[in-house]
Amino acid sequence: MNYQEVLTLARSLSKEEQLQLIVSLSPSSQEDTGALRSRCAALINKQATCPYCGGKHYRRYGKAHGSQRFKCNDCNRTFTEYTGTWLDGIHKKSLAEPYISLMIEEYSLDKIKEKLHINKKTAFDWRHKILASYEQNTGDEFEGVVESDETFFDHSQKGNRHLKRPSRKRGSDPKKRGITTDKAAVIVSKDRSKSLKMTVSTMGRITKSDIEESFQNPLPKESILCSDGHVSYKGYSIDNNLKHIVLRGDLKQHVKKGGYHIQHVNELHNRLKKWIDGSFWGVSTKYLQNYLNWFYMREKFKHESMTTEKMALASIQNTHAVKQYRCNNFAYDVLLATQL
Repeated sequence: MNYQEVLTLARSLSKEEQLQLIVSLSPSSQEDTGALRSRCAALINKQATCPYCGGKHYRRYGKAHGSQRFKCNDCNRTFTEYTGTWLDGIHKKSLAEPYISLMIEEYSLDKIKEKLHINKKTAFDWRHKILASYEQNTGDEFEGVVESDETFFDHSQKGNRHLKRPSRKRGSDPKKRGITTDKAAVIVSKDRSKSLKMTVSTMGRITKSDIEESFQNPLPKESILCSDGHVSYKGYSIDNNLKHIVLRGDLKQHVKKGGYHIQHVNELHNRLKKWIDGSFWGVSTKYLQNYLNWFYMREKFKHESMTTEKMALASIQNTHAVKQYRCNNFAYDVLLATQL
């Protein structure tokens, strides 16, 4: 096999597989084979971009606290392999991969604290920094038949010691029946291949703009959107010139000719709720989106082993993770504002 054939094969690999290949071939891999160092190898080999401006014109610029430093020729700013990622500012980086390994096994924060000898607050912060780094599919990555439907979670302030309402007794039903502003709406969209998007959209009933924001980018024109009879999906389909298949549960329209249905997303709703209630005894609405990101990763690797290396590689690629983590309080305030 000659060089050109090897290059063609390398280009056919996924982004994550290309990063793994770079790490394996990098001279630094002999010293540190950790997946979390993959971004350093990618930067050295000019396969990554500046975390500030996205530029590709940068050079090595010495060391900073043991990490390789770079300087961008476009924006003139300096950065390291960790800038913007969830590891930015973390001192005990050597514990990051063991932490991810325990997270995959769904150890509680108390058990992680004991095994790694870290503070429980540190264990909590690391969990949500990692989860904030996982990115789901956007609308333009979907193809073919796309199922979309919303599900609801009771507003939870788990962990808040200063409740502004009377606490609910465990196992009790909410005082208000039906879809109210006391429930967080989660829009779940899935195609028939591998694309999936789960978004905490609003408190109460969803609107057309909530669907647009959930997809981020418009669905491809050739997509076929399957949903229930909610008028917002009809409006979204008209605006984006999509074929729209409506399945009304009240008319017992479960499957239409051609294999159109929304049973995949409804089944996913059930598994999502069982996982959140069974593994965590419910989660705070403030952090619900992070747990949706976690569930997304579980779904992504459900037909293969979810290894520490794969989870670490996926987490280190997001150079906006720290910003997203720090904006969590603001995002929660915006969500609560939809109750008004």
